[in-house]
Amino acid sequence: MTYTITSRCVGTKDESCVTVCPVDCIHDAGEQMMIDPVECIDCGACVPICPVDAIFTEDEVPAEEQDSIEAARSFYGSGGPS
Repeated sequence: MTYTITSRCVGTKDESCVTVCPVDCIHDAGEQMMIDPVECIDCGACVPICPVDAIFTEDEVPAEEQDSIEAARSFYGSGGPS
């Protein structure tokens, strides 16, 4: 199961998650960072480093943040980072 970055990242974009990701699957998506759901290896290295607690496993994303899952799929499905 992949990890998802929620809207808590908007306005922060600390990028420490990018630094610790061993497979470079976290990218700048404009307002926030996004995790590529295909490339993510589910290691969880990004979770404890996030200063705003914005990263969850897909099955633990809060109900009010469920659209974050589809946003990541859509972002990467449309070509991903440029």
